[in-house]
Amino acid sequence: MKPEEQYLVARLRQNARITLTALARETGIPISTLFDWMRALPTFGVTRLSALLDFPALGLRTQATLLLKTAKRDKLQKHLRCAEPVNSLWRINNGYDFIAECAFKDLRELEEFCDVLKRNYGVKNVETHLVIEELKREGAFMTLPKLQGVKRDE
Repeated sequence: MKPEEQYLVARLRQNARITLTALARETGIPISTLFDWMRALPTFGVTRLSALLDFPALGLRTQATLLLKTAKRDKLQKHLRCAEPVNSLWRINNGYDFIAECAFKDLRELEEFCDVLKRNYGVKNVETHLVIEELKREGAFMTLPKLQGVKRDE
């Protein structure tokens, strides 16, 4: 990835709604070039630009990471991919099958969710890790302070 393309990705991580006109003005890169780069973002690993949610502000005050072991991996995976409380899902190794990042209204809702997983999806073991405090989210990786020297016409 060229430095200008890295800057574009970093700038979009800062503000995904910035217009091409504003980016062109800010960088000195022609709009047509920026448009071509925007269309090529998936080749740089940028699959989508989205908002980060503030779960407590949405009434989801209990956040947890669940490590799950099951005998019915395919069935559980299909369920978790569609389950409303599941924000992110990964298949893992070392004694567990999945890690699920989840958000719930309260502890009771978390317990009910885990009970359903055990009862209906063959989950043998659930290791629950509650989030006590968010310390960092979507941090400094590919952000502007690291790429400040890339910017043109300043």
